[in-house]
Amino acid sequence: MSNIDSTGAAAQQAIFDKLGINTQKTAEERGTSDKLGQDDFLQLMTAQLQNQDPFAPMENGDFIAQMAQFSTVSGIEEINTNLKSLSAEMQQTRIATASTLLGHSVLVPGNLARPDDNGEIHGVFELAQAASATRVSFSDASTGELLHSEDMGPQGTGLVGFSWTDMPAALRDGNRRIKVDVAANTGKGMENMGPSVYARVLSASSFGSTSDSATLDIEDYGTIDADTVSRIR
Repeated sequence: MSNIDSTGAAAQQAIFDKLGINTQKTAEERGTSDKLGQDDFLQLMTAQLQNQDPFAPMENGDFIAQMAQFSTVSGIEEINTNLKSLSAEMQQTRIATASTLLGHSVLVPGNLARPDDNGEIHGVFELAQAASATRVSFSDASTGELLHSEDMGPQGTGLVGFSWTDMPAALRDGNRRIKVDVAANTGKGMENMGPSVYARVLSASSFGSTSDSATLDIEDYGTIDADTVSRIR
């Protein structure tokens, strides 16, 4: 009986060798793995074929179904691996793209602005309905002193751009924080509105997770998600 068992084991090992199946896993490999790999699957299938009832052999359809199922699982695992690799590459691309924004200004919701390299302040505000009168005021963010004001007249619905381009040299050189106030009359008198202004990008960073997008450190506004940036100067 032992001769028959040893002969069968030798024949089975010969089949494994021809199929290129590794049956000599280390104890460490067996202890840490909780999944069936391709070698394990082929070993099980080979043993199943060798020990099947010769009077009721496995149907070809069953054999093909098992192979197809394993191929599907193996393909899904490969796709997941490729997606993780692609996600890591995309994260690196996000950082590289975000770093090109250094030294530029991006549009952010807020009313604090500083003069850019040309000594100008730019921004926008949005009107949900047409306004008969609009006004943009610029004041010192620390003292509240009114520095400049512009009446922009009637405006239609949508985004309206504004700017202060003739800023005095003392304000430009001092890089002072300027508070921007927008008011519009849409039929209920002059009402304050929230503007968006261009602010300087100080740095770009990532938290290291491939699921997180790059973040930008914006002067006076802190960190924002780089994916939320819609306009750049």
